Amino acid sequence: MLTLTGVGVRYGDRQILHRVDVRVAPGELLAVLGANGSGKSTLLRAAAGLAPLADGTVTVNGRPRHPLDIAMVFQKIHLVGRRSALENVCAGALGRLPLSRSLVPALFPRALREEAMACLDRVGLADRAHDRAESLSGGQQQRVAIARALCQRAPVVLADEPVSALDPSAAEQVLGLLAELAHGEGLAVLAVLHQPELARRHADRIVGLRDGRVVLDGLPTEPVHHLYTNGVLEPVT
Repeated sequence: MLTLTGVGVRYGDRQILHRVDVRVAPGELLAVLGANGSGKSTLLRAAAGLAPLADGTVTVNGRPRHPLDIAMVFQKIHLVGRRSALENVCAGALGRLPLSRSLVPALFPRALREEAMACLDRVGLADRAHDRAESLSGGQQQRVAIARALCQRAPVVLADEPVSALDPSAAEQVLGLLAELAHGEGLAVLAVLHQPELARRHADRIVGLRDGRVVLDGLPTEPVHHLYTNGVLEPVT
């Protein structure tokens, strides 16, 4: 589904990624681990088209990546707090709407509202559809953000440290939801994480980065202590 081949990213004279190869299959949750500065977020930005490639290619289903192929879930959730959960989810479809129908939530088509409600139901929040986003807990807001990504109808979901601001219980729920959606909807989900233990419990596969290079690509049971030998994070074996 999502394939990065020989991807290199350079900022000035500094090489951040060194010809990285990563593939995420349909129905798979791939967790990217590594210490701070290892290139995790740059990898995700390169996959999304937010970082210019010095080398390599990014494809979705064997074709050059298109913006509508990829949905993003961010660490900072970026909901419009004064808008309802339903209206925030509808925003995931703005790329498919004519400009005149996308500027005012009251003009969202009925079919889109029904689709957004189905997405909220999929993440377990249909009963909060008409509540303001700012009234929801952090974990609930992140689930709304995931529903918004679903409403985009993208085959690939990129999640940039989606649980780092959540308490342990909410983090488990959100990672479990991403895994469930990958398996149930056939999505290719790539999640950058700081928590190896969450990756072990929820990911289908782990890619480990060190100094901008892939040094691990395997099952969640693989040891990952060598990714953190600089002491930036507590080693986990």
